[in-house]
Amino acid sequence: MKALNRIVERACREPKRIVLCEGEDERVLQAAVKAARAGIARILLVGRRQAMVDVAADRGLDLTGIELLDPADSPLSEPLATALHELRRRKGMTREQADAAVREPLCFANLLVREGYADGSVAGAVNTTADVVRTAIQVLGLAPGCRLVSSFFLMMLCQPFHSLKGGLIFSDCGLVIDPDAKELAEIALAAADSAEALLGEEPRVAMLSFSTSGSARHGSVEKVVQAAREVKARRPALAIDEDVQLDAAIVAEIAERKLPESRVKGNANVLIFPDLEAGNIGYKLAERIGGAEAIGPLLQGLAKPANDLSRGCSVDDIYHVIAVTGVQAQAAEARHTAGA
Repeated sequence: MKALNRIVERACREPKRIVLCEGEDERVLQAAVKAARAGIARILLVGRRQAMVDVAADRGLDLTGIELLDPADSPLSEPLATALHELRRRKGMTREQADAAVREPLCFANLLVREGYADGSVAGAVNTTADVVRTAIQVLGLAPGCRLVSSFFLMMLCQPFHSLKGGLIFSDCGLVIDPDAKELAEIALAAADSAEALLGEEPRVAMLSFSTSGSARHGSVEKVVQAAREVKARRPALAIDEDVQLDAAIVAEIAERKLPESRVKGNANVLIFPDLEAGNIGYKLAERIGGAEAIGPLLQGLAKPANDLSRGCSVDDIYHVIAVTGVQAQAAEARHTAGA
């Protein structure tokens, strides 16, 4: 079974409340209806109520079972504004500014998640990545123990011609431009958690470089090595290779020759790129030449799930990100319960 199908199935087993704040966009409406009918999530749509109803009617979409929320008349707007003011007043936000901010669907949606009315949010079909990420950080904050919000792509290799099968986590390919060693360690730790939550596998992390096990000396290699050693210090049980070239990370025979002591053994399911330039090139090569399906960019390191979309996204893209967000919410709830 495709890894993506497993994620959809897991989302269906325990559907979470996922809020979409771009409810006037036709693609978002279609994806919302599809998700609700498939049972992968309980959908909340945020926008101007009449506009959402009109677009749905024009496209023949049945919104039965989907909750429509308009910040202009929602009874939740006042308590959400109170919560936002309390959260941001030390940053200089006045109550009047909080009232105005809550009328913005993106802020309203993230506050729904923060205050427990929803379990996760999806945006970016209309809003920019900068706005999506900034609002998520300001409203939701960082997860306990996390010092950085980063992104990842869920790369699906499920075609008959793929010699490497299943899902892989590529990080960071969309957000942190030039991480230092400590930031790269944060990205690796978060990506390992993403692999465990979404792939249902023990994470096996490869810290990618043009060097394998010290075969080259350079400042960029040293950064990767330092990051890997910090990860090992913080999570000793995690299987991770330090500086490793891509072939040794994903080909067992090459790993056996180059890294005989490796715990990953050429079977990495988490690929950590040294910077955004490499990550962006890497995922696009895998997608465009390698025929992988790329889901993302998805966010990691937040206190509660909030994910970004490309403004060129399709209905299926949105549907799959809804499913991913639901599974992330399941994992967050499980962690919270275990820590309680």
